[in-house]
Amino acid sequence: MIDELKKEIEKVRKDFLKEIDQVLSKENLKKLRDKYTSRKNGIVTEFMHNLKKLSKEYKPIAGKIINELKLNIENKFKEVEKSINSKVYKKVDYSLPDFDFSVGFSHILSDIGTEIEDIFLNLGYEIAYGFEVESEYNNFTALNIAEHHPARDEHDTFFIKDFENTILRTHTSPVQIRYMNEHKPPIKIISPGKVFRKDEPDATHTPVFNQVEGLLVDKNINFSHLKGTLESFIKSFFGGNIDLRFRPGYFPFTEPSAEVDISCVLCFGKDPDCKICKGTGWLEILGSGMVHPKVLLNCNINPEEYSGFAFGMGVERIAMLKYGIPDIRMFYDNDIRFLSQFG
Repeated sequence: MIDELKKEIEKVRKDFLKEIDQVLSKENLKKLRDKYTSRKNGIVTEFMHNLKKLSKEYKPIAGKIINELKLNIENKFKEVEKSINSKVYKKVDYSLPDFDFSVGFSHILSDIGTEIEDIFLNLGYEIAYGFEVESEYNNFTALNIAEHHPARDEHDTFFIKDFENTILRTHTSPVQIRYMNEHKPPIKIISPGKVFRKDEPDATHTPVFNQVEGLLVDKNINFSHLKGTLESFIKSFFGGNIDLRFRPGYFPFTEPSAEVDISCVLCFGKDPDCKICKGTGWLEILGSGMVHPKVLLNCNINPEEYSGFAFGMGVERIAMLKYGIPDIRMFYDNDIRFLSQFG
């Protein structure tokens, strides 16, 4: 019986503490005081009334427990009442105009990144995240980038001092390497995140930027699957009237490789004086290709059984093309007049 009473009182105590933490005014404090300590229907008062129903053996024990609850509640009431009384309330002149509070909004790059992710999630892809500080092996060697490749030069990549063969990743491809080492095909992922390169800031370059890469590995995957996927993404993102063009390219981690262009989002190839496409009618948007067999072997995937495709794009590049933004540095100048256009 005493154990049941203890459980009831503990529940009342917890409920009371939750409720009194929400009290901000004297009126609410009075209502809560009546609820718990009113002489007629107070919760604590009911406990006291029920004491008479107990046997002489249990009355002293129960009385002590109930009195402790009552004392704790009364002390808490005094504490909160003192806190409320100590606050200084200023008179409000309701004839004055209201304050003009500006409402915050997400950054354009966050919105673009989310839009890209949503499109690929709808295509059945998963999102995989990785480390911004990576091993040279995952960033270069496993991706079939040879030791003499210029990207490995200290003038092009941020190497971590005092940590041998450790760098800031130059692309999100190491996420794909880690994922392929930890999962068996079929694999269908995109890997968004920040990447780092020793580029001098100018209208199209910055040392830190955002990238989204994609990877699909399964049986009987060919170039037409890559083309269909990218066409679906680009038309979803830019609109159905956009055309694609694949040009031969070179990347160490894909073979064959292709650069992908889209028709100009401003003039659609009809204005020879267009400032965005320079009159060519085309805009380079991303790189892609079929995953190199050596990359699959480096991740313990049999290239005789599986094949795959990969692609990568810069989020800033995508945003610049979509909105005709001429300088990548505008994303980072924190000019609210510019950023608020996209909120």
